[in-house]
Formats: sequence, structure tokens, C-alpha cells
Amino acid sequence: MATSRSTKAPAAKAKPTLLAGGNPQIAKADGDAPVRAYIAAMPGWKSGVGRHLDALIVRTVPGVRKAVKWNSPFYGVEGQGWFLSFHCFTKYVKVAFFRGASLRPVPPGESKHGEVRYLDIREDDTLDEKQMARWIRQAAAIPGWDGGRGAKAESRRSR
Repeated sequence: MATSRSTKAPAAKAKPTLLAGGNPQIAKADGDAPVRAYIAAMPGWKSGVGRHLDALIVRTVPGVRKAVKWNSPFYGVEGQGWFLSFHCFTKYVKVAFFRGASLRPVPPGESKHGEVRYLDIREDDTLDEKQMARWIRQAAAIPGWDGGRGAKAESRRSR
């Protein structure tokens, strides 16, 4: 008796859920693949901004470390922590420089966290690629955000 094979096509991957502001919900994971999935799921013009930022970061920081955390792509240097992330909002993509107060010139967007600075990119903005590359280069060269591990370790040491 012959066995029959299924002729069904493989199920298509479900599109990621878009959270508030159109931010893609992507599971936490390290590496390029989850960052590419996040960028591919960014709605409309924001996906082009994501591709542009990712390519600029990769060109500027060879060997950059990538991950998706808290539904945002993160970029870092091994052993130095994370230096940059971006996130979709309704009318812009917000780039976060975790030690942005140390960059020159300082990126324009202020934060309630003294070290963090932001750059908002809107649909019709022309990104100053040279300035962005300078900020990326500077940010990658200094110790970045360690995900809170340093604060936790310091807290344990002081007990």
C-alpha cells in the first residue's frame, strides 16, 4: 500500500504583531536574523529608515553585535555593551544613543536619563549621514549600556 504525501504548501510565517505606534513585536534574540525580521516588519517608510540605519551601523562599526530586546534592535560592541537602539513610533523612528551625552555634538533629543540622547527621524527628514556616522563611531568607541548588569553587580557588592 502506497502512502500519500501531503500536497499542502508549508504554512506561511505569520506577520509580527505591530504594537503601539507600529512597533514590531519581535521575540528577544541575539544576532542579525532577528534584527532583519524587525526591520522587515517595520511599517511603510519606517522599514527604509531601519534598513538605512542598519547598513550605516554595519559599515561604520565592523563586527557590530546585534540583538532584539524589548521589541527594538540593539547594536553593541562585544565586551563594551550596547551603544544604540531604535524604536518605531507613530510619526517617527527614535534612535537612542545610550551614552549620547558624551557624543560631540550632543544629539538633539533629551531624555529623563542623563546619559541618553535621542534623534527622531520623520518620514520627510533627510538624514545627515556623515553626522550620524560620526555619532555611531563615537558611541561604539566608548563603554555602552550593559543592560543593567553593572548596576546589579554593584548593588550585590555593596551589601
